[in-house]
Amino acid sequence: MSPAGWDSAARVLCVRLDTLGDVLMTTPAIRAIRESRAERHITLLTSKPGAAVAALVPVIDDVIVYEAPWMKSTPPRSGARVDLAMIERLRACTFDAAVIFTVYSQNPLPAALLCLLAGIPLRLAHCRENPYQLLTNWIRDPEPEQGIRHEVQRQLDLVAEVGCAPRDATLSLRVPQRAWHRASSLLRSVGVDAEGTWVVVHPGATAPSRRYPPELFARAAAELSAKHGMQIVFTGSAQEEALVDAIRGAMHMPSHSLAGRLSLADLAAVIARAPLLISNNTGPAHIAAAVGTPVVDLYALTNPQHTPWHVSARVLSHDVPCKYCYRSECPMGHHACLRQVAPRDVVNAALELLGTGQQRRRALRAAS
Repeated sequence: MSPAGWDSAARVLCVRLDTLGDVLMTTPAIRAIRESRAERHITLLTSKPGAAVAALVPVIDDVIVYEAPWMKSTPPRSGARVDLAMIERLRACTFDAAVIFTVYSQNPLPAALLCLLAGIPLRLAHCRENPYQLLTNWIRDPEPEQGIRHEVQRQLDLVAEVGCAPRDATLSLRVPQRAWHRASSLLRSVGVDAEGTWVVVHPGATAPSRRYPPELFARAAAELSAKHGMQIVFTGSAQEEALVDAIRGAMHMPSHSLAGRLSLADLAAVIARAPLLISNNTGPAHIAAAVGTPVVDLYALTNPQHTPWHVSARVLSHDVPCKYCYRSECPMGHHACLRQVAPRDVVNAALELLGTGQQRRRALRAAS
């Protein structure tokens, strides 16, 4: 049985103020909330990057963008006008309940106060300290003292406390039909034979600490191309075009680039079509998990809880004493947790997973 009031909560605000991958890893918990009551309406309060991926998540009905002043990525601003306006906007929505999703290193209380001031009667979150009236449903946070769960499991455990469980725990993402068509067109335009053997390589990441060195990406991609006949397709944002160009130049082998040319929906479609993704621990790795594409995840040991969820994957890193630093820049300056991963290990992981990717592609083709 769920705590009082939650069974009848028809309009629920889900608060996840982080970025793309964090929102995707919260979708099983959001689906659990949605499925636990007929005709429940879900609104997500999130960042701009979170809103971009939320548009592809079918269990989310509405999205409100909020750059919260307690989040690291929010630009500085003076005054509280934006925050007071957000309180009034949330009040006008007449939500019955709010679920505040955080990683254990984040404090949920600013978001809880926002929801309290907006008149939302039920408020659920993990919290390390006693929140008193800020939360109506307080789940004492066991992390990190009692171990660190996968991010997906953390959020599923949270909503289970109010009686919500999903029918399945996979990530939720739907690729629009127009994106499928555009992805096919773009792949043809850069000379990719999508029926052949090809891999997507996404070498960028917002945090420098999560980036596999470009010269090692080049060596791995060159070996996959020269020795195994694979077509290499690079993706990245417009800001990452120079990085992609540098890696392609260092390969001394043919390759293809879609960097700077893909919307988020297009990127999801390209990854969904691909037999394999090779990526840093960043948003595209979670997109791959959501669409079922096998992924070689070059996983910087900044934190342990964001590995690919429920998908065929090889997670590559080098164990270091300074692991789990939770830093955007390597505090030791050596970047050894990634730099010590040999390109040959990346190649071997890719070859191991390609069989799975090809089988999946044949199954998709048969079902279409």
